[in-house]
Amino acid sequence: MKKVTIYTDGACSYNPGPGGYASILMYNGVEKVISGGENETTNNRMEILAVITALKALKEPCEVDLYSDSQYVVDAFDKGWIYNWQNNNWKTSGKSQVKNVELWQELYSLTKIHKINFIKVKGHADNEFNNRCDKIAREEVKKLLKVE
Repeated sequence: MKKVTIYTDGACSYNPGPGGYASILMYNGVEKVISGGENETTNNRMEILAVITALKALKEPCEVDLYSDSQYVVDAFDKGWIYNWQNNNWKTSGKSQVKNVELWQELYSLTKIHKINFIKVKGHADNEFNNRCDKIAREEVKKLLKVE
């Protein structure tokens, strides 16, 4: 199984508002950057979408070290929230509907294809790849703000 490293980040202006996401995929010394955005979104949606688009870019099942500064995304897997949500018909422990359920469902299905190790990195710190993702995601937001 191929070993891939992925860094992801999401950004949003006004939350909700224009948002952007970015991911950097690294395999065998080669980098691929994926980015995009949505006009009316939230930071959490962009964080999840960054992970989804990165995983969907993989052409075969891979072993992935996935670095994110989103505590929400990392904890969903490391603390088992996503498995509880799935078992409870996508309801939280407080019985309310999980937010961004369609994105979580898509991400959950992608975790069945790839072996993913979610790793929390400190945002806006000294991690070169996280900082690059953050910059690219914020550039996507700026593109959307100029369109409006």
